[in-house]
Amino acid sequence: MAAVSNTLNRPQVVSAALQQRVHAAIEELGYLGNESARALRTGRSRALALVVTDWANPFFTDVAQGADHAASERDVTVALCSSFSDRDREHRHLERFEAARASGVIVTPLDVADPWLHGLASRGVPVVVLARQIDDPGLCSVRTDDEAGGALAARHLLERGHRRLAFVGLQFGDRHRGATRVVERPEFAGAGLLAVAAEAPALAAGRQAGDEIAALPPRRRSTGVLCGNDLLALGVLQAMTEHGLRPPEDVAIVGYDDIGYAAGAAVPLTFLRQPSVELGRAAVRLLLDEVDRGPEHRHEHVVFVPELVVRRSSDVTRRVRRASSLTRLKSDRPGQDVFDGPVAGHD
Repeated sequence: MAAVSNTLNRPQVVSAALQQRVHAAIEELGYLGNESARALRTGRSRALALVVTDWANPFFTDVAQGADHAASERDVTVALCSSFSDRDREHRHLERFEAARASGVIVTPLDVADPWLHGLASRGVPVVVLARQIDDPGLCSVRTDDEAGGALAARHLLERGHRRLAFVGLQFGDRHRGATRVVERPEFAGAGLLAVAAEAPALAAGRQAGDEIAALPPRRRSTGVLCGNDLLALGVLQAMTEHGLRPPEDVAIVGYDDIGYAAGAAVPLTFLRQPSVELGRAAVRLLLDEVDRGPEHRHEHVVFVPELVVRRSSDVTRRVRRASSLTRLKSDRPGQDVFDGPVAGHD
């Protein structure tokens, strides 16, 4: 039985000849591994948990797809559930998965400093933090460099002549910080960034934020809008159109995530692409490495770089002028120029 167990679970310690004989015997006898017995022996099931903030968000659907593919390759099951941005619900999910002896937990926490995460790890439950920045050396994490993404989005709009920007988001974290950092650069003197809070990372919340921006007087209204995700951006796009504003001529909009139907909107959406499927795959890889190697596992913080994909919703360059003349300033990117001053037509 030791030879069978090693062949199925630790093939690296079994010779090729012995592996061949064991697999031949399995095929002849119709043997199936007893998952219940394995769970009793190891103290863990062959299932892992994926706890996200909202499974209706297509970004997390893609993450779950990547996680499921990576887990299936290792004969592991993924259980998906959502906290719906409710901390008590998040805690209940984590408690139930721990009680069920899940192999480990991949979670997008509402608070990266939540003692629950460290409590699970201290009790021997492997934890991978998904889509959040955490510097804790005792936990693994997988995320996109959101500060770089916010900076890319802001620079894209500023280099197209926009000076009154708005950031629409559920929270003002890394993406907002990245955008703020670029807006405050000397070559974009006079630019500003309005923060508009969204109630949820959803289409309806985006429409509400868009209504708020559209209601501002023309001299104060933002002409470039960065959104925390694509659903918010699509909602802003709908609201602007309903208020008679033309994207991108009157207002440019940038989303974040790369959900499938953003490209099929009436005005195809510019966005920051996150490699969502690869995020899910990387999270499972880290989690199962900790499950398999135990104390020999070394915690990692895997960071992917977002990619700006320009489509119609922002692909218009606005003329920008001072009272009497244009002032050309060099950007920090070779070969690119920007113009400083108030937006023409809205003075």
